[in-house]
Amino acid sequence: MNLLEVRNLKVYFPVKHGLFSRVRHFVKAVDDVSLTIAPGETLGLVGESGCGKTTLGRAVIRLIDPDSGSVTLDGEDITRLRGNELRQRRRKFQMIFQDPYGSLNPRMTVSQIIGEAIDIHQLADSSSARRARIGDLLRAVGLDPSHADRYPHEFSGGQRQRIGIARALAVEPRLMVCDEPVSALDVSVQAQIVNLLMDLQQQRGLAYLFIAHDLAVVEHISHRVMVMYLGRAVELAPARKLVSSPKHPYTQALLSAVPEVDPDGKRKRIQFTLNTSSPIALAESALDSEHRPEIPPLREVEPGHWVATPL
Repeated sequence: MNLLEVRNLKVYFPVKHGLFSRVRHFVKAVDDVSLTIAPGETLGLVGESGCGKTTLGRAVIRLIDPDSGSVTLDGEDITRLRGNELRQRRRKFQMIFQDPYGSLNPRMTVSQIIGEAIDIHQLADSSSARRARIGDLLRAVGLDPSHADRYPHEFSGGQRQRIGIARALAVEPRLMVCDEPVSALDVSVQAQIVNLLMDLQQQRGLAYLFIAHDLAVVEHISHRVMVMYLGRAVELAPARKLVSSPKHPYTQALLSAVPEVDPDGKRKRIQFTLNTSSPIALAESALDSEHRPEIPPLREVEPGHWVATPL
């Protein structure tokens, strides 16, 4: 049984013009996307900036309300939940944000940042139990529990991201949406954070929706990878299969753009170019339906390998 099932999800943002701010067009940030994630699995989500990756991730955990479609977690459609019901279910899914500098409250200590979620969900019955739980979480992400009374500005970028991970782990989630969690970090630190996430997954049985633009990182951490283009899914396959044998032209274009170490220039590389438009430019076009590339639904071309190709 899948932990997460997303069916025909759509998120459209209105584009307003004129004196009375009338809605003239819509940006189709997520346009009829479906996916599944099994318990303990990592699904990588890649694509260029503006393709809808982050919007999809936020819609999955209800930071953005979808316009249509369903998000089923543990057999329950969470798109139907509101208020206190949704708040209670948030224990099952959490998010690790891209910016470790902006995602932590600079006025709160590490203990307060991590302890806030523990307090909201009443996960500790005493102050000593709360302190012990915070200490365990800090140790789990490779930080010293004695630093719990420090403020975020006293930590490096990599350490701040570890604090963000500890905060997400505080409520014992089953699914974590990782929104480019290493893109703002030094290259030397990125591998440490990725390896930490993989270790935590193995120890705690976590499932990840891992959003990134670095295909090397995605291939390393993911079991399967989905490629998005202009709000649609265009390819889905096991990570190694997708990188070694991409089927869709857009996936091939992404892979051809990855830099390689080739000082002698002897390697032959096939270059792909695509005439792409931004979703906003498409939405503002009076002929949106004519300008927007036709993207067919995914179909299985090989076992486990799905591609948006015409029938």
